[in-house]
Amino acid sequence: MLALLGLCTIVLLLAVILTKRMSPLVALIVIPVAAALVGGFGLDTGKFVLTGLQNLAGVVGMFVFAILFFGIVSDAGMLDPIIDRILATVGTRPTRIVPGTTLLALLIHLDGSGAVTFLITIPAMLPLYDRVGIDRRILACAASMAAGVNFLPWTGPMIRASAALKLPIPEIFSPLVPVQLVGLAFIFAVSYWLGLREERRLALAPRLAAAGAAPAPVAARTLSDAERALRRPRRFWINIVLTAAVLGTMVFMAEKVPPALMFMLGTALALIINYPQVDAQRQRIDAHAKAAILMASILLAAGVFTGIMQGTGMLKAMAQTAVTFVPPEMGRHIPFALGLVSMPLSMLFDPDSFYFGVLPVVSEVAQQLGVPPVQVAQGALLGQMTTGFPVSPLTPATFLVCGLTGIDLADHQKFTFPFLLAASVVMTLACVALGVFPL
Repeated sequence: MLALLGLCTIVLLLAVILTKRMSPLVALIVIPVAAALVGGFGLDTGKFVLTGLQNLAGVVGMFVFAILFFGIVSDAGMLDPIIDRILATVGTRPTRIVPGTTLLALLIHLDGSGAVTFLITIPAMLPLYDRVGIDRRILACAASMAAGVNFLPWTGPMIRASAALKLPIPEIFSPLVPVQLVGLAFIFAVSYWLGLREERRLALAPRLAAAGAAPAPVAARTLSDAERALRRPRRFWINIVLTAAVLGTMVFMAEKVPPALMFMLGTALALIINYPQVDAQRQRIDAHAKAAILMASILLAAGVFTGIMQGTGMLKAMAQTAVTFVPPEMGRHIPFALGLVSMPLSMLFDPDSFYFGVLPVVSEVAQQLGVPPVQVAQGALLGQMTTGFPVSPLTPATFLVCGLTGIDLADHQKFTFPFLLAASVVMTLACVALGVFPL
């Protein structure tokens, strides 16, 4: 009975989210509460919800302050000199321009926002692509690969995986650092190959070599008056040091210093250093509060869902039923199989429905077959709304890429999908080779 109720709950959750009958925030609250009441749990439902919320407090705190921190140091202009140097260095050689695009998008994506990455990278590079004659699909592909492989601890998929399976983020992320480096090496190799292919197509290589490959001047980025007013160029190095300290502590000392605390301290120091006036601090917080609150509210709603699904026993009952259909010897292959299919699954599931609806069931099944939940989370993160989000029709960022580059969605998907899928497969194989999870 519990297994059937749990299955109906998840199917209904996926249906209303994917058909846009309810927002994820509403669905994650209303549907599990209704299921718990139908199941006869009555006032105990409140206890389940409270437990779910308590388990997510640290994750929510880290995410909110990570958004504020990166927003503040970006407003202060920490990335400006880096962006300008990249733009000035790439010249007119496609073998420099395309990898330069990837590097630029990679750095901008440090704040974890795909939309911001595309809004800065594509307008900055598009005039150069058009001037040289490089296919715009390559610009969309390079930016998408950089944002897709860059799954950092404060990005949405990582936060969701941690929240859904109640796992510490460092436990998930730390083993994936070398895997991510493999993925980055792959996308830079692809970027260079795409640039080389364009050079040959445009027959530029001999002419540029004869001319000494002198880089043509690149149009400087233009900032609005409001953006210039926020810039603090004299504090560039102190912001760099502060960012390095926050990230370094989070990656290497996460067991001793909670990530939420590091981002809280980092946000406070960034405000004091760059905007010492109280009114200016309030304005910077207000400027980034919308994005922080929106995601925090979804995570807390997910706490309602996971708390009820686990507290009522529905999740465990579903897993016990599903285990009977999975041969025990196949259990250890679940993370590997999930890594291979996680990127294409981005075309079917939005991040909330997958990480909060599908992943907990897969994890529970795997756990009953002797597979640690952390390996399931890692397999999912190799593609589900990481490499998959820039081509998924379920994310606004995909349409942003197409709109900014002026290419059709179908053209973008046909061109970019194989490279993103290949990146996901390469990282999955790297997980096996590096012992993150078995084949």
